[in-house]
Amino acid sequence: MSGDSRIAYQGSRFSVSVVERKNPDGVTRQCEVIRHPGSVALLPLLDDGRICLIRNHRVTVDETLIEVPAGTREPDEAPMATAHRELIEETGYTAGKLTQLASFFPAPGLLDEEMFIFVAEDLVAGDAQREPYEEIENLIVPMEEALQMIKDGRIKDAKTIISLLLYTKK
Repeated sequence: MSGDSRIAYQGSRFSVSVVERKNPDGVTRQCEVIRHPGSVALLPLLDDGRICLIRNHRVTVDETLIEVPAGTREPDEAPMATAHRELIEETGYTAGKLTQLASFFPAPGLLDEEMFIFVAEDLVAGDAQREPYEEIENLIVPMEEALQMIKDGRIKDAKTIISLLLYTKK
C-alpha cells in the first residue's frame, strides 16, 4: 500500500500499521492494516481417500472448530517449508508430496496476510509436535463426510471450506 506508514502495535505474530494515503480526490485518509507474515493451510489426504482434519480450540471465538491443519509462516520462510513444518506439528503426519492448490487473501479489507493451500499426499504417520498451549486432536473422515460437515454447519472455518471445495471442484 502506498503512503506513509507507522507501526501502532507490534505483537509476536503480527503488527498493526496506520497508513496515510491520499485518495484520488485529494483527501488524505488513515487506514489501519494488520501486517501478517502469511500462512498455510493443508489438505492431508490419506492413501485410502480419507482426510485428516483437526479439532482445534480457538480462544478468539471460544469454540472448538473443525479445520484443516494450518499455521503461520516464520519470517522469510517459504510457504512450502511452512506447510511441511505445520503438517508435522499439528497432525504428526509427514508428507511425501505437497502440491499447492491455491493462494488467497482471507480478509483484505483489514489484513495483508496471504494464505497458501497445499494438498498433502503420501502421508507417513508420526507424533504431532504441538505447542503446549494448543488444544488440537486429529479427526479423520471420508471426504464426503467433510463436505457434509460444511453443508450442515459443523465446519464454519473459511480456510477449511475453501480448501475442501477447491479440491473437490478441481
